[in-house]
Amino acid sequence: MKLKSIITAAMALLVSTACNGTKQQQTESSTSNETTAMAKEEKALVVFFSHAGDNYAVGNIEVGNTKIVTDYITELTGAEQFEIVTHKYDGMAYNPLIKLAQEEAKNGELPEYEGDVDLTPYDTVFIGGPVWWGTYPQVMFTFFKKHANDLKGKTVIPFTTHEGSGLANCVEDVKAAFPGAIVQKGFSIFGHEVRTEKAKVEKWINGLK
Repeated sequence: MKLKSIITAAMALLVSTACNGTKQQQTESSTSNETTAMAKEEKALVVFFSHAGDNYAVGNIEVGNTKIVTDYITELTGAEQFEIVTHKYDGMAYNPLIKLAQEEAKNGELPEYEGDVDLTPYDTVFIGGPVWWGTYPQVMFTFFKKHANDLKGKTVIPFTTHEGSGLANCVEDVKAAFPGAIVQKGFSIFGHEVRTEKAKVEKWINGLK
């Protein structure tokens, strides 16, 4: 009986040691996974077009409405920025500008923009601009066409500044422009609110999954 008790105790000790070793390995593995996850932080980018100068409802402004929203996004998420810049519309009064935008949309024109960005490093891409004639300005579609295959598998989040159009057709146009992208529900805000309603942008960002 004594020998049997010793053998039983020895087996119990071995089982206990094995379990403790397994738990330690699991803990080490969990810690390693957490470290790896922390090391690979997701990167975000805001691609945007913003029009300074003469704007509806806010008059002549030095910083465009969409640029202000973009700065909020950067502040809240750490996202980097790429601005789609064209000088085609510089100095234009609001009414001639909108007439030109209508003609560009009707003719499917694709104005040139300055510089470019590599989208490869980014996991999430915000896309923002004003609403001109039911969608984003045509210069943004120049960017879309150039990068049509660069957002597959990435999260894309559209947003707009407007004075009554909401998101218009922007979300649908982004989905069509970037097949394979994971396009989330968009966000819109009145242009005349962007300087005083940062809380709306913050609420939207906090609600993203």
